Amino acid sequence: MNLYQQAKNCFLSPVPEEKLQLSLQIASDWEAGILDWQEGETPLQLDQPGKLDKPVFVELKKIKKRGFNSIQQRASLIHALAHIELTAVNLAWDSVYRYRGLPKEYYDDWVQTGKEESQHFQLLQQSLNNMGYEYGDFPVHNELWQMAVTTADDLMARMAIVHRVLEARALDVIPFSVDKFRHLGDKHTADSLIIIANDEIGHVNAGARWFRYRCEQEKVNPDEMFFKLIKKYLKASPKGPFNYDARLKAGFSQNELQELERLDLEFKQNKIKQRKSSDSHSS
Repeated sequence: MNLYQQAKNCFLSPVPEEKLQLSLQIASDWEAGILDWQEGETPLQLDQPGKLDKPVFVELKKIKKRGFNSIQQRASLIHALAHIELTAVNLAWDSVYRYRGLPKEYYDDWVQTGKEESQHFQLLQQSLNNMGYEYGDFPVHNELWQMAVTTADDLMARMAIVHRVLEARALDVIPFSVDKFRHLGDKHTADSLIIIANDEIGHVNAGARWFRYRCEQEKVNPDEMFFKLIKKYLKASPKGPFNYDARLKAGFSQNELQELERLDLEFKQNKIKQRKSSDSHSS
């Protein structure tokens, strides 16, 4: 059996349960050493993973504000996280299928990521079920996958923006949600989020590893290139507060974290100036 063909099959599978089953089976076969990875068909230009009619995709600005005040609000939050995890499953297998000619360790990383993201979705799906909901019950946005498509032709950009910016945000925000769910007595969700937070450190670190691998190949400074890519692909730099401990474990350098802090402070100061200017004009 061929790793790339199996990754493609998983990516295109529209039914979440089947996708997860395929994902976990590929990981098991890879760990057993029975998948060929040195040859394969030329990758097709796959822009969209398989999906069902639900959940419905809407623009980010149309997503209702989520919170912790009601079961429905909490379910909506968990649903959003579950969608991110399912998107991450697709991202992992797309990263295996799309990018060829890399060291075996690259495929080790993304096969492992595909496996763990599948387990994360299962954990969050159980949380939804415990609340009386199913995946597909709430609308979702597709910003994460859209950025994956935007960066698809550039491995360096994919690793930097999708994994080291968008995915890395989980390192900052999940601990807050853990405390909230624990306070509410939802042990399953709190424990699940702890597992997810710990695993995401490894996933973001994989992004850092292969981002720097490509930077070394192209003989560019990774710290400088990271912020060049942020400026190129994003409307604004990442917002704090940043979880320093988790981000250092996930492969961020001190220089990168200091620059992220500087950009965040600059953004906040500019917002204050704009507000003062607006107030002075209105008066």
